[in-house]
Amino acid sequence: MTCSLHPVGETRTLKNVAAKSANRTAVNSIGDALEALPSGSTSRDVLDALSHMIEANGLTVGDRLPPEIEIARRLGIGRAKVREALTAWQNMGLVVRNKKAGTRLAAEMSSNAIHLPLTLKLEAESLLRTHAVRRPLEIESARLASRNRTDRDCRIIAARVAELMASFEAGEDWRPADHRFHGAIQEASGNPLFNQLIQQIQAAFNEIYEAPFGQPHLGENTIPLHPELAEAIVAGDEGGATRVMSRIMDMVEAEIRKVIGTADV
Repeated sequence: MTCSLHPVGETRTLKNVAAKSANRTAVNSIGDALEALPSGSTSRDVLDALSHMIEANGLTVGDRLPPEIEIARRLGIGRAKVREALTAWQNMGLVVRNKKAGTRLAAEMSSNAIHLPLTLKLEAESLLRTHAVRRPLEIESARLASRNRTDRDCRIIAARVAELMASFEAGEDWRPADHRFHGAIQEASGNPLFNQLIQQIQAAFNEIYEAPFGQPHLGENTIPLHPELAEAIVAGDEGGATRVMSRIMDMVEAEIRKVIGTADV
């Protein structure tokens, strides 16, 4: 009979501990590609740094990122800023997070597929994801607004589109007016969930990417269609409102794809 210094159960425990320790070491070593950020860095700067780390290590779907505390230490920033950045990625479907399993990649982040900087590729794919979810909600809210609008809703929609066109024609930042116009349509639909869901979807992207591709006026070419949309809704034309809103959403998607050079047509 061969004797052992450790019982079988204890040997297994030691092996598990050693394996976990090795795994932690491997995961933490991924962070070697991270360098301290300058003071005043934003959540987007954190994501840029993480993007380069992912590409430098060839990480793919299912791979684990270093712990928040390790990322924060290497970047020289607070853990809250790291958590904020990773939460934004989680909302975009790029990572999954679990207290026990840590943060793992949920989407391919290699820039090799298209010749673009990784951060731009992620930005484009994230915007396309949010747009794909938002599109049917915007179209249905326009259809229901045409059916359910009240006289008060019509007055508000008319005022909002006039405000939007005035900002646009004056060369001002028309985005706030655009948000108010679409909010009025969602309010007129009679279902408050449209506004809540669309705002949540948009917020998930805007938390990090306030100006997609460095272009704060992405979607500007759709603004001339908004008076036609307002007229269809006020007139109770469900089909017309649906068609115009569909055109607006299609144009925004086409513009995103054109910017990154991956247009399908």
